[in-house]
Amino acid sequence: MILSGEYIRGRLGTDIIIDPFREDQLNPNSYNLTLHDELIVYDDRELDMARDNRCSQLSIPAEGLLLQPARLYLGRTVEFTETRNYVPMLEGRSSIGRLGLFVHITAGFGDVGFCGYWTLEIFCVQPVRIYAGVQICQIFYHTIEGDYRSYAGGKYHNNRGIQKSLLYREFPRSPSTG
Repeated sequence: MILSGEYIRGRLGTDIIIDPFREDQLNPNSYNLTLHDELIVYDDRELDMARDNRCSQLSIPAEGLLLQPARLYLGRTVEFTETRNYVPMLEGRSSIGRLGLFVHITAGFGDVGFCGYWTLEIFCVQPVRIYAGVQICQIFYHTIEGDYRSYAGGKYHNNRGIQKSLLYREFPRSPSTG
């Protein structure tokens, strides 16, 4: 089952942490998260799963930043979240989707116990100007049934910013993979 907005509010500070929390971002069954002013882009067009791919940082100026199709932009939420006893999920807002802007390609599913900022995998269908501080996506929470182990570590846990792919850490080290 999905938690209602009122239930989310009631769990704040215990099972659900959203910092900062603003009442006007609470929805009937989700909470809108906002876009930070930092982005990163991969430097090379060809990426390698087994390598630490180089990136560059971009800042979103006050006049906005025009995103280009066929380019992946990694961003993050302004809000830091922590979730215990529920499964956090992330989806784009419909108003954002109607501009042809994707905020996650495959990573909208969180783990019970996740703690950190959400990295957004931003991709657009056509050029679109984005702005820092826009309510870009929504977090919602599912109940979980059965015994579980809470997520307590991993590549992206307790992050402090945008996280590029760390998949290369799962590959055995060799002269060809660094």
